[in-house]
Amino acid sequence: MAADLPTLENLPEEFPVFPLGGALLLPHGRLPLNIFEPRYLAMVEDALGQGRYFGMVQPDKRLPLGENGPGLYRTGCLGRISSFEETDDGRYLITLNGVTRFGIAEEIEMRHGYRRVRAGLAGFAQDLRPSEEGLPFPRQVLLDALSRYFTAAGVEANWEAIGEMSDSALVVSLCMACPFNVEEKQALLEAKDPQMRAAALRALLEIDFFEGGPGHGKTPKAS
Repeated sequence: MAADLPTLENLPEEFPVFPLGGALLLPHGRLPLNIFEPRYLAMVEDALGQGRYFGMVQPDKRLPLGENGPGLYRTGCLGRISSFEETDDGRYLITLNGVTRFGIAEEIEMRHGYRRVRAGLAGFAQDLRPSEEGLPFPRQVLLDALSRYFTAAGVEANWEAIGEMSDSALVVSLCMACPFNVEEKQALLEAKDPQMRAAALRALLEIDFFEGGPGHGKTPKAS
């Protein structure tokens, strides 16, 4: 229900971030994570006691190494832990639900070994609303591109499950699950709106297919 959706006013502006290349979280997506490093175990424990929020952001290999670690892309996605399980060997198995993208204003003091940022959320208010727009092209065009991509990758697709997804859920799931490279995933994250993200996804599927399969594509422009 709309009343249950978060608003910018009740989201944190300072929160931990988990830098992880190739792991894409999008608004309204669900990202499973296996947490085992001590600093990120501490991060999850702290997040569970403080609203359950932390951000996912990718390292930017073009930037120099800083005091806190690799340079980061300036845009990430804030997530909220929706489920968690502690294993017998001390790991956390969590599911992180994507809430909204954010822009990093600055890094702030680390805590228990994990990185934290002060972020700007105001430019991403549209992320908080589920997308009701359809694809900017017929759905079958995306499915055909996906079929060629999966065939080239040797992937057996669950077409029944894919058929049951809404257009918006399908785009989010494919953007997050397909093995695109870091730059390509960042382009998908930074796409201006869901329709531009769908167009970028289609381009990646088609380019990767024509250039030899997943992982060989070129990055489309996000805007």
